[in-house]
Formats: sequence, C-alpha cells, structure tokens
Amino acid sequence: MAANGLMASYNVFLHRSGNLSLSYSSGTSQMALLGGKGKRCFPVVLSMATSEEAGKSVAPGDGISIMVNGCSGKMGKAVIKAADSAGVNIVPTSFGSAEEAGQRVEVCGKEILVHGPSEREEVLSSVFHKYPELIVVDYTIPSAVNDNAELYGKVGVPFVMGTTGGDRTRLYKTVEESKIYAVISPQMGKQVVAFLAAMEIMSEQFPGAFAGYSLEVMESHQSSKLDASGTAKAVISCFQKLGVSYDMDQIQLIRDPKEQIEIVGVPEEHISGHAFHLYHLTSPDKTVSFEFQHNVCGRSIYAEGTVDAVLFLAKKIRSKAEKRIYNMIDVLREGNMR
Repeated sequence: MAANGLMASYNVFLHRSGNLSLSYSSGTSQMALLGGKGKRCFPVVLSMATSEEAGKSVAPGDGISIMVNGCSGKMGKAVIKAADSAGVNIVPTSFGSAEEAGQRVEVCGKEILVHGPSEREEVLSSVFHKYPELIVVDYTIPSAVNDNAELYGKVGVPFVMGTTGGDRTRLYKTVEESKIYAVISPQMGKQVVAFLAAMEIMSEQFPGAFAGYSLEVMESHQSSKLDASGTAKAVISCFQKLGVSYDMDQIQLIRDPKEQIEIVGVPEEHISGHAFHLYHLTSPDKTVSFEFQHNVCGRSIYAEGTVDAVLFLAKKIRSKAEKRIYNMIDVLREGNMR
C-alpha cells in the first residue's frame, strides 16, 4: 500500500522449515506466496467492532490547540503537517535542547519558536493560559521522557506522548499523581497497534502455545533512533506469554544504512525514516517456523495516528471521563477515526 509517502506491509505466515536463516523478504515476494507455489501462507484476520457506546469524536479544528515538543525533528514536523491538514491549531511555541533554544522552525508556513530547558515551566504556563484547550504532543528523546511528564503534570497540561524510553513505571506514576489526561503509546501507527492488539488477544487466550520455540528478532530504524523498538518489545512480551523464552537484550538492532539496504531491504529513499520488524519462531525440532513481519516506510502512519489520539483525548477531557491515562488501543476501540 502506498499513500502520502507511506508504504506499509504486514505479513504473517507459516511454513515447513527448509532454510531457517533469519532474513527479511520483500512484500512483493511474500504476496506471491499467497497464491503461488512454495510456502503456504495463512493470512490472519483481525475483526475490530466499534462500540455502540462510543460517541462521536471531536471535530478537527474545534477549538483544540497543540504544542509539539520536538518540532525540529522529522517526527515533530510530520505531526504538525498532519494536524494542520486536520484543522487543528498549532501553537507557535515548542521545547527543545539548550542548543536549539532561540531557533525558529518553519513548518506549513508557521514559524515556531523553540525554547530551552531553563524557561520551560514559565513558558508552558503562559501558553496554557492563552490556549485553555491545549494538548501537548511529545516527540522528544528518551532521556527527556520523565522530566517532560513531570513538567506537564506540574502545570496540569494534558499530553500525547509517542516518545519511547525513559522510566515507564515512573512515567505512569507521575501522570496518576498529577491527575492529568494523557495518551501514552510507544507506537502511534493505528494499523500496527491493531496487530499488537491481535497479539495480545492470542497471548491471553493461548498461553504457552509456543512453549519450547526459539525466537529471533531483528528491527531496523533510521540511525537517529537510539533505543530498541518499543513495538518490538511489546510483541516479544506477547511471545513470552505464549511460552517463548527470550531476553530483550537479544534484539538485533540494525542502524547501519548499508546493512539496511543490502540485508533488510529498506528502500534507499526511506533510510532516514522507516521501521522494519521481523520475528522468527522455530520449533524445538526445527521442522516448523513462523514469521511475523511489519514494515513501515515514512512517518505519515504515526503522524495521523497522533492526531487521532489528540482528538480522542480532547473528547475525554471535555466529557470529564473518569479514566485519565489511555493508550492507542483505547483510541482504536473508540472508533470514529478519520
């Protein structure tokens, strides 16, 4: 599928093992397997019904303002473009590193002033006073996750966080104690989240189904991504519930552009923005193997999901929902996405 610079593929198939070496295969070759000779593939279908109780989502641009922290990064810029297209107001203010302080970033014809760490609380309080329906979108760096969440909690500003890393237990505790609204998800791509939901369902309903199987995991992202994929960790957690023994430190991270092109098969034009994941399971006697693969080129899938999360959170805030902390599965279940 290709749209707005986005290409994504999701493949799940079972085959009798011949060559058990771990490798990425292209979406084209895998699609050929569905109707051709060789390995037999069994597509997994996930049916998600919208709850009858889900109300209408907040209309884009309906008084909502967002402040995108990390606006100088590619993900931050992608979110601003998606939000602007949806009619959401973009606050001309952002937070960045001390080195970025004073910079002006232009996106969609809007000039955004970047403030450094020393003035964050004063600036955020001022912006929140001016824009009472403000929601902060956080795409910064792992080391800033906890300090940023504490700032949002102190000022009382709701936020959507797609940044991975940090102390996640401390993060959730901060939000709970501050009683602010938040959507926290290391994965904002709606279709990838649906796949994760399917994995969760399988792990809950069939615990131990893959006991004794060995697991290999490879993930490839642009070289600027410092930590291991949060999505990969979530999928691995499901495999662990299914009986697979695996340590997160075993994840093979591919960050070298040459390897990404030659080994992983990432299109050269997407080296600076992609997320390829492959999970390979092998039976104890090495006669059966499973492969789960999801590949994304570009950032549109995450940016659009982030905007949906913003609209979802605005609705929860306006309805004074009792629950305060959400993830992207909650957003999916709500339905009414654009």
